[in-house]
Amino acid sequence: MTKTMRAVQYSGYGGGAAGLKHVEIPVPVVKKDYVLIRVEAVSINPHDWKIQDGYVRHVLPPRFPHTPGTDVAGEVVGLGLGVTTFSLGDKVVSCLGTSGGGLAEYALAHISTTAKRPLGVTAIEGACLGDAAFSALQSVRDWAAVPLNGRKLKVPPNILITDAGGAVGTFAVQLAKLGGAHVTATCCEAKHLELVKSLGADEVLDSKTPGGESLESPSGKKYDTVIQCGEYLSFAHIKPQLSPTGKVINLTPSPKSMLLSAASLASFSKQKCIPFMPSANTTDYYFLFSLMHQKKLKIIVDSEFLLEQAEKAWAASIAGHATGKIVVKCTKCS
Repeated sequence: MTKTMRAVQYSGYGGGAAGLKHVEIPVPVVKKDYVLIRVEAVSINPHDWKIQDGYVRHVLPPRFPHTPGTDVAGEVVGLGLGVTTFSLGDKVVSCLGTSGGGLAEYALAHISTTAKRPLGVTAIEGACLGDAAFSALQSVRDWAAVPLNGRKLKVPPNILITDAGGAVGTFAVQLAKLGGAHVTATCCEAKHLELVKSLGADEVLDSKTPGGESLESPSGKKYDTVIQCGEYLSFAHIKPQLSPTGKVINLTPSPKSMLLSAASLASFSKQKCIPFMPSANTTDYYFLFSLMHQKKLKIIVDSEFLLEQAEKAWAASIAGHATGKIVVKCTKCS
């Protein structure tokens, strides 16, 4: 196997797409409990470029130069000490975490967040899972308490999903409807309205209209849970539309929103704002695969780029107009 690889890195905070550099660096050395993956595809998540912007520099400062990219699909080409659950040649998906490394031809992946990719799931589709799908699944199932095991609720919960045409939102709408919830969705792009309706949303609001800005349900329903994707909306703005015990799951927490969330959690009000970060795990990967196999979950891909076009993919994510996921193909996909 080659000793060097192509990768895309940045060497400091800021710079956006222009701050990315194409480099030739050594292939990572596989270590205990890790596998080395030949990366076929990696998806771009907002947190990738937010880390570059220094969004979490006081909590998760990267080492420079930094190779970004979290959610990958590829083939196992190296096994670390103690790895018995994977074999050379296995097709896999993996969530690499904040250490990144996915925007390259090869990447190290810990076995605890790596899963075998079933036949019928392409590398492009596999790379679209991970952070966005975990955020949607865990917020719907674990925080909104929407059953995804076939159990029916006597009273369907009312759920609002904001910016539903993006990566997390397209997953969240489908999962919430699968569990029998009544789903209201907002879209900040006109092109997303029909798509989100087709994914099952009961009500779709254009966030640029007065009704969309207020978040008021056309049916007059108050929301038991608001899953906040995309642009941050203050708790005070959302609160009038919540049920007496309603909660906001903030999937885009910032230092300011974390303080406001802490204040809401410390208050005597039963309405709460909860900051949330997903947890990568293989169990949820396999659950998502099973839904795909049953044709109950669609992967929405906005655009695909080659590794040498990584700057375009990065810029497209920053622009915030994507429908679903943006993917970079790093090597030949299967």
